[in-house]
Amino acid sequence: MTDRDNDKTASIDRRTMIKAGGAAAALLAPGVAQAASVNADRAAVLAAIDAHQDAAVQRLADWIKLPSIAAEQRNIDEGVAHMIALARDAGFQSAKAIPTGGVPSVFATLDAGAKHWIGVYFMYDVKQFDPAEWSSPPLEARLVDRPGLGQVMVGRGAVNQKGPEMAFLAAVRAFKDSGRELPVNIALIAEGEEEIASPNFPKAISHPDVLATMERCIGVFIPSASQSPEGTSTLTLGAKGAVELELISSGERWGRGPTKDIHSSNYARVDSPAWRLVQALDTLMKPDGHTIAVEGWYDNVQPLSPREKALIAETAKRTSEDEVKKQLGVSRWINDEPWQQALERLASQPTINIQGLVAGYTGPGGKTILPHRAAAKMEFRLPPAMTKEEAIAKFTAHLKKHGFEDLEVKVTGGYGPTSTREDSALVRAEKAVMERLGVPYTIIPRSAGSWPGVVFSGPPLNLPAAQWGMGHGSGAHGPDEYFLIKSSNPKVMGMAGASKAYAELLYELANQASIRA
Repeated sequence: MTDRDNDKTASIDRRTMIKAGGAAAALLAPGVAQAASVNADRAAVLAAIDAHQDAAVQRLADWIKLPSIAAEQRNIDEGVAHMIALARDAGFQSAKAIPTGGVPSVFATLDAGAKHWIGVYFMYDVKQFDPAEWSSPPLEARLVDRPGLGQVMVGRGAVNQKGPEMAFLAAVRAFKDSGRELPVNIALIAEGEEEIASPNFPKAISHPDVLATMERCIGVFIPSASQSPEGTSTLTLGAKGAVELELISSGERWGRGPTKDIHSSNYARVDSPAWRLVQALDTLMKPDGHTIAVEGWYDNVQPLSPREKALIAETAKRTSEDEVKKQLGVSRWINDEPWQQALERLASQPTINIQGLVAGYTGPGGKTILPHRAAAKMEFRLPPAMTKEEAIAKFTAHLKKHGFEDLEVKVTGGYGPTSTREDSALVRAEKAVMERLGVPYTIIPRSAGSWPGVVFSGPPLNLPAAQWGMGHGSGAHGPDEYFLIKSSNPKVMGMAGASKAYAELLYELANQASIRA
């Protein structure tokens, strides 16, 4: 660690000891002696995180070097075995594969004999990558100095989500290394198909062993790296749902056009499946290019509540529009809307996005063919109270109404949106830890991105489910993805600081659960 990192860590530890001491005495334990014991345990755990930080960084590098990619069926068995080994190394007494009909999930439990259980969601799969787009090899897990940030680890999955997840595992392992008992029991469920929109994850949750344990939890969270480069954190109360699909036009299904690629001169007399796909796509949007024209698409979109609008307004005041535009590489929002309105749109509006278009020849130069098949890789993002089933039904009905019933709609995954109440024990604990550590934060109603939190927040579990974590990273799904290891900015936590924040969260979850009880 740098000297500044050490100074920052020591400062956080001192604040933690000073500010948490009174809370521990009043809330975690009825007597002063017992409170002192809790604080001594906490100090030992935090010290163990520092002592074993290099090993945690190496474990992260080893994990990045083993990518599990569901879309390519790459390293499936190896990914499951590695996830099981990581859980057991961290101290989980039980860790096993859970069959789903697709890529297995991994379920692990750590019963510390505590009063309460907390659920933790991991994904062990990552997105595809093109090494040619990266400045550092995506599977090398290279440590790189980044001006203004510090030392980062570059690699596929570094921030989405292996870096935050390894920081959490390091926190759990520190209890074992220091010989201290966890204040809560942990049920960990790790998915191997998150990056293809979780087509089989509900089957993992419905497994009798998983369901029986998850029903005992006070909530579920997914580790994340939510700090900006300036140190502000985001507390996220929910996420949009997602549906992934392919829309396919082919001569075979259409009964017109070629059933194999033929010479392009024949377009003078033979219909084109590629143009048919383009025409179908054009019916999905109104002329402004972003208002969805599918009949009834907005019927069940839940307007932002006054509280949600107030949260977004506060976020707009405390975040930099220029910095976000710079990170995204954009200069203007839809309709040139102001910052707050753009944030409201991000949180509230459903989308139908084209991820990619594939037809015919796409290599260098030209190739004079008339393609027999064309496909659009697409996704929907769904705010409350839309559902996956509703979106798919309306989409297919729209195609049929406009005469495109021959197009194949191939749904590959998806789920609905998730929302969690601010007054849940989970969110109260997250707020308390950030306030104790002096981390400024904003609250947003939901992420515009997606994770299958609805599997936890919906029936039959009906649990609070949220994203939370300190530290910083960026580049998810893109080239040069990174996670901050050693921070040069005292306002932003490196990996060790993020691990310590997770340890604090575990203590605070026990506290808030006891208050609720």
